[in-house]
Amino acid sequence: MLRKNCYEASEKDTIYRKQLMRTVTATLQFHAPSSSKRIIHSLIQSMPIEKVVVLFDEKKVDTLWPKCEGMSASSLASGKTLQKIIEETDTDFLLIITHAHTIHISPGTLERFLDVAATTDAGMVYADYYENTHGKIKEYPLNDYQFGSIRDGFDFGNVMLFSLPAVKQALRKYGALRDVTHAGLYDLRLKVAIDHRLFHIQEFLYTKVLSDNDIDKSGGLRERHFAYVDPGNTLIQREMEEVATEYLINIGAYLEPRFKKIPVSLHTYPVEASVVIPVRNRALTITHAVRSALSQKTDFAYNVIVVDNHSTDGTTALLADMAKRNPCVKHIIPSRFDLSIGGCWNEAIFSDMCGHYAIQLDSDDLYSGPETLQKIMTMFRAGGYAMVIGSYTIVNELLEEIPPGLIDHREWTDDNGRNNALRINGLGAPRAFDTGVIRKVRFPNVGYGEDYAVALRISREHRIGRIYENLYLCRRWAGNTDAALPIEKSNRNDAYKDKIRTLEIRARQKLNNILKKGVISKKRSD
Repeated sequence: MLRKNCYEASEKDTIYRKQLMRTVTATLQFHAPSSSKRIIHSLIQSMPIEKVVVLFDEKKVDTLWPKCEGMSASSLASGKTLQKIIEETDTDFLLIITHAHTIHISPGTLERFLDVAATTDAGMVYADYYENTHGKIKEYPLNDYQFGSIRDGFDFGNVMLFSLPAVKQALRKYGALRDVTHAGLYDLRLKVAIDHRLFHIQEFLYTKVLSDNDIDKSGGLRERHFAYVDPGNTLIQREMEEVATEYLINIGAYLEPRFKKIPVSLHTYPVEASVVIPVRNRALTITHAVRSALSQKTDFAYNVIVVDNHSTDGTTALLADMAKRNPCVKHIIPSRFDLSIGGCWNEAIFSDMCGHYAIQLDSDDLYSGPETLQKIMTMFRAGGYAMVIGSYTIVNELLEEIPPGLIDHREWTDDNGRNNALRINGLGAPRAFDTGVIRKVRFPNVGYGEDYAVALRISREHRIGRIYENLYLCRRWAGNTDAALPIEKSNRNDAYKDKIRTLEIRARQKLNNILKKGVISKKRSD
């Protein structure tokens, strides 16, 4: 009798817990049968999971297991596919698992996701995870989502829990997901993020198992840094741009293609242009960079300002000798010891030696030929540009072209470039500035993202000219490559650029509000 009462109490407790529990629909893409079946089985055994939507490439699909429902669709990135899943889902949450064949979900993971989602009322929840590479486990932390985290490459990991009420509210308010092939998930999270938090759980809640295809010869993840400039990704980038532009319109941060004129300079500059080279401890490459600058053939006077940030490896002596031999080389050693790359740029542009235009050259790079400066100045002379950005080629230490080769940033257009710039991580090189404009903007005193920050700030008001032919050789070598950055440093860099975007989007919203009030006031006065 006691055993029967215990059983009845346990059964009632189970029913009670089911009533309190939030329900979840999970969706994933079917890949290799063995790996896909593993995660599907783990999902259907989880009490909160009410349904698992499995996407197949085949035209005809059948229901596989209890709780499972097949759907003919090629990708979770499809806007039409996600829209259909959302419309046919009536659970409390939608669990989206990308690259599901590589994911191992730990016991209690889904319950933790649900608990955090309920506590925070977030529109979406995501978490840190572990990477398993041939049995070697390492932590893979992610970044917190900021207001400015609108880049399409923001890393949420592979497990995302969306609140269905938040999703459906967002789609009612901002429109259905666009009919896109690659940008559907990007569209979904941007629409949800307008009115709801995307919450980061700083706990390692699942494991991603990497295969040999995910690993390069150096043992790191294959580099995806330049995916957005790969000509093969043109369609993807066009879709991403459309989604990002719609988002900026929805939040009042989109800028029409109207630009301020460059103010006429009353300042007398010593030369027409200055090549600016910030440097610290580049004894192996600095003389090559300076010689590249000095080899330019121009119809105007220019100098080379090298800001030597207290080098200790012999760079200072090399520069002092070059400056002694050539009066065009201006060797500056700052009095301050707290400068990073941006601070060194400020030393150059505010120097009395700086020309009307300041043109970038990194201390380990080269101009592609003797016509680079002339081509940049021809663009400035065309009129109306506060900044000009060229294109560059990735090369190795021997100056041999290496993948991805030419980086020309053709995603930039005069009409929408300054809006599209908010979703990507860079704008190209070499970068050149009207000195009067850049003196007003100033560089942030940081060693990463300083160029991106000033480009966004300038583009808020002024036109940026683009040159799509190769002007610059960007050397990849052990001393300067970003490809092998530890995840912690990469996260810090990405978080800083997201902060830059946050500030810029807020500024653009404010600018649009001012313009809108001005239009309303004008109509009233008329």
